[in-house]
Amino acid sequence: MAKKHFLLACVIPSLMLGFGSKTCSTQETRPDIHVVVNMVQLNVAVTDNKGNYVASLRPEDFAISEDGIEQKIATFGQGDEPTRRVAELASNGSSAADPIPDEPRNVASNQFASGGALSSMIAGSNVFVLFDTSNYMYRGFVFAQDAIADFVRSLENADKVAFYSYSRDLSRSASLTADRSQVLTGVRSTVAGDDAALYNCLLLTVKDAAQYQGRKVIVVFSNGPDNSSVVPPEDVAELAQSTGTVIYMISTREAQLEPVSTAVFERMTAATGGKAYFAKNWREEKNAFSSIRDDLAHLYSFSYYPKPNPNRGWRAITVKLAGEKARKYHIRTRSGYRPLPARFSAENTSPQGAQSGSE
Repeated sequence: MAKKHFLLACVIPSLMLGFGSKTCSTQETRPDIHVVVNMVQLNVAVTDNKGNYVASLRPEDFAISEDGIEQKIATFGQGDEPTRRVAELASNGSSAADPIPDEPRNVASNQFASGGALSSMIAGSNVFVLFDTSNYMYRGFVFAQDAIADFVRSLENADKVAFYSYSRDLSRSASLTADRSQVLTGVRSTVAGDDAALYNCLLLTVKDAAQYQGRKVIVVFSNGPDNSSVVPPEDVAELAQSTGTVIYMISTREAQLEPVSTAVFERMTAATGGKAYFAKNWREEKNAFSSIRDDLAHLYSFSYYPKPNPNRGWRAITVKLAGEKARKYHIRTRSGYRPLPARFSAENTSPQGAQSGSE
């Protein structure tokens, strides 16, 4: 217990002085404390009353709050442009965006290592396509492959794509890459068969996506309900929200005949800031993929460091537009997240030798 109190005494000054790496010393130990802080990332779609995308908005047009606590936007970007740091307002009332230098990152926990600078964001999106190859897919399989292949080809050059397929198990056919030929080879190599464990495999895909910087997107093509998973869809949705991963789902008329699946797909996508589509034929499947491509090209990307908040559970996020824009336009984004544990590590040096540990 004494050690824990000592480490916390070192951590608090470190947080107050710009999240830098600090050193506290006693007669026996000299720990070097490394602080890792959460940066919350948001992907926001803005549309008018006709459903058209609204472009060219600025950081000052948005107001973000977390559990009612107003937040300050740290980085900002639109579409496939690189996310950039939001500078302090200049004396003339205008704002500027400057490039963000590189910074170390703990990708496993979706957290950014401290070091006095914000982390650089990747231009474009990291898109994970998850294709249903269960026995629900015997009819229309080739048409679905064609629609996915066209979608992959249509993505912006800045985007990276991974292709996964699932039935009872997940198959990682093509890892995240900018090489479209690798992804297309994975798409064409899929075959149908076996039961569907959608939520099991979607959870694994969310975990894979969470390891990457910038915008993380999962596009699911599902032809039917889940009949093999042990993971509830609520757990998948919460992990996607907490890691800032947007989920889009394209399903067919077969899945739409199952009311439970329809409701789950719509709730899950809405909670993460995505959309659900139900296609009656292969033409509507292609239109759905095209709609997702357009959505990615118009999303605004924000990040912020949460202000002090005693709530360690679920935190509600609210994004609003300022002034007249609030009445004219509509916003779609994730509804909240559960904060990942703050992580601290200490490397101690004592007269007997070096020791390392973590709290």
